[in-house]
Amino acid sequence: MRIGEAADAVGVNPKTIRYLDIGLLPDPERTLAGYRDYTTVDVNRLVFVKTARRLGFTLAEVGEILAFREQGERPCTYVLGVLERQVGDLDRRITEVKDLRAELVALKAQADRLPCDGTGYCTVIDHATAMAATAKES
Repeated sequence: MRIGEAADAVGVNPKTIRYLDIGLLPDPERTLAGYRDYTTVDVNRLVFVKTARRLGFTLAEVGEILAFREQGERPCTYVLGVLERQVGDLDRRITEVKDLRAELVALKAQADRLPCDGTGYCTVIDHATAMAATAKES
């Protein structure tokens, strides 16, 4: 199948498939007219790459997983290590977002009471800067 058909089968843009030709896909056979000719095996590999990317794996990590498989090794230990790191990163980011939300809610509640004296750039953001400096001193 041509690149457009493969892209439709996977649900990606044909440019994405061209980009993945950087080593995550084997070079497809070419038709006599020079068009790339993708197989069902290629489409399955593209679905795998798309799913791995959706799960947060980087292209380099996907490449590592594929390399394990091509060497006849199971990549499960590697994948579990990446997943463990990702969960830790997500937990940290969730905490940061919750903290930011609390800060923004508190700042918004105080915003109407802040003096607008024309000094600084923005009273609300200047207040946030002062509060952050006070928190660091504590």
